[in-house]
Parts: sequence; structure tokens; C-alpha cells
Amino acid sequence: MATALRPIRWKKDALYLLEQRLLPFRETWVKCDTVEKVARAIEDMTVRGAPAIGITAAYGVALAAFRSKSKSPAGFKKEIEKAIARLRKTRPTAVNLFWALDRMQRQLKKMKGASSSDQAYWLEREAVEIHKEDEALCGLLGKYGARLLAGCRNVLTHCNTGALATGGDGTALSAITTAAKKNRKLHVWVDETRPYLQGARLTAYEVAHARIPFHLITDNMSASLMKQGKVDAIIVGADRIVANGDTANKIGTYALAVMAKAHGIPFYVSAPTTTLDLTKRTGKEIVIEQRNPREVTHPQGYPIAKEDYPVYNPAFDVTPGELITAIVLETGTCRPPYTKSLKKALANSKVVS
Repeated sequence: MATALRPIRWKKDALYLLEQRLLPFRETWVKCDTVEKVARAIEDMTVRGAPAIGITAAYGVALAAFRSKSKSPAGFKKEIEKAIARLRKTRPTAVNLFWALDRMQRQLKKMKGASSSDQAYWLEREAVEIHKEDEALCGLLGKYGARLLAGCRNVLTHCNTGALATGGDGTALSAITTAAKKNRKLHVWVDETRPYLQGARLTAYEVAHARIPFHLITDNMSASLMKQGKVDAIIVGADRIVANGDTANKIGTYALAVMAKAHGIPFYVSAPTTTLDLTKRTGKEIVIEQRNPREVTHPQGYPIAKEDYPVYNPAFDVTPGELITAIVLETGTCRPPYTKSLKKALANSKVVS
């Protein structure tokens, strides 16, 4: 296996992000030395993937602390809260963003009365800890997810759930790469993942980097492969999982779950407990992000339809918990009824919430 990819680098004076919009053709690093640049990097998908978004936002808060010019504790606090508020407005669906910012907000409250330099130190430390924790979580997700894939010959995955989307080796893709270390014959079907093509551009790039056999397919080829018996399991990531197991993930995930059910194929979701949102009872309460129509009419900047065509472009859909065979968390594997198993898993989690 090749050396692991790591798309986020913190240098105190700035946050450096691997420009994922240029992959797989160019590896370019973007320097974010202001909170606004960090926010735009999240909005424009220079960085994407629920865990990676949360980590990036946390570093954005730390950056605000180091860049602060305020000479009073009150002024410093106001600047940091402004930065947190800006970062909260970037993307609405992935809960990891809000979890990370809530954690940074709590750290700020703990340091009331401390000097600006001390507060900057502790905010940076909290952001680094969030990053390290996610890296460790990815290792556990790989371990538990790989057990579900043992014996599989062909695994299908959707969107990008590897190192480019997290602080470690990934969520669903971590399960695949871990399983591949024991099963050298494991083969991966990589959905292109329209319209933003995260599968074609990023997952294929990561799987090739890990030297795992794969084929890139268009999203509408999946059902045909299932009918031919060429898919043994499907594993995907998540941006938000609610109390009953309903899961928001990249658009197209729900269709895969329906097809998996029809063909008797296990459908797995892999995510850290930071992706759980048990305050919401069902997927109907999840806010789905609507994105720029040009992502559909001009994928990667190339026109395939008239720019003035009306476009519906939700970034995510919600897969009902009843279609999910199991949900892999860093605490272990949860199975239905999810109202009980997810609650127990969250209680057993060692992640600071």
C-alpha cells in the first residue's frame, strides 16, 4: 500500500488545503490565511467531506485567534465569535461542521479572562485535537468496516469517503483499503458521482494511489452490475445520521440503497459518531443543501446544456434507515433498531461532544 494521503496542513500562520477541484490532474495547495478564505474553501469545495469540513472549520477558528489584532479580551472574544458565525454559514447539511464549531465555542467560553495569546494557544490545541481524533476514528472505522467486507470480491462505493474527505484514512474507503490488505483480490466499483464527480476525480485517485483493483463506472450502471451478480456489498459514508438511522449522504445514495434492497445486497454506512445527530428523529428534519446550477450544466467548467435551463441540484439525499443493513461507527457496528443501537453507540463514544 502507498503512503497515506493527507489533504489538510496547519502551519499556525495559515491553513493549507489540497485543492480538490483540480484533482486528479494537478496537486495544488491553497493557502488560507484569513477566516474568509477558509469559509470560501468550504463553500467552493476546495475541501469537502463531512469530517474534513469540521476539521477545516476548527482550524479556521484557530486562525482567527492567531490573526486577531484586538488588545482587549472582550474584543478578542467578539472576533472569534464572528469567525465562528461566518463558518457556520458555509454548508448546512454535514453535522460535523457544527459539532466542531460548537466544540471550539465551548473552548472559548472556558478561557474567559485569559490573555489573547493564551486563548489562541488553547484554541489551536483544540483544533489539532479534533484533527488527531478524527485520524484515530478513521482507523477504527476501517477495522470494523473491513470485517463486514471479509469475503467480498466486488464492493461498490459512492462519492468520496477517503483521506481527502477526513482527517485520516477515511470512513467507507478506510474499510475498503483495510479489507484490501488481507484480500488482494478485492475489486472496487467506483461510482462517478454526478454532478460534481467526486468518485471519478477523487475516489478513483485514492483507490489507484492505494493500488487496489477498480473500475470507474457511471452512476446509472450500478443496477445492471447488481443484476449480473457483480456486486457483493455497497458501502458509503454519511454527512448526517439521525435517531432512526435515516442518513443524509451524497445525492444518488438513496437510489443505490433501493437497488441493493431489490437485489438482496447488503448496504452499509460508515461514519464517526461526530456525524450522528440524535436531536433529529427522522430524515425529514435534515436540511438539504441546494447548489449552483452550473455544476449540472457545466461540470468541471465544460458546457453540456444551455446555461439558462432550469436546474434542480440538491447536494444530498436521505436514505431511510430501514434500507441500511448496518451502520459502522468507531464504537463498533450498529444494526436495527437504530433508535436503540445509535443511542448506545453515542453513549459509548470517547469523542468529546
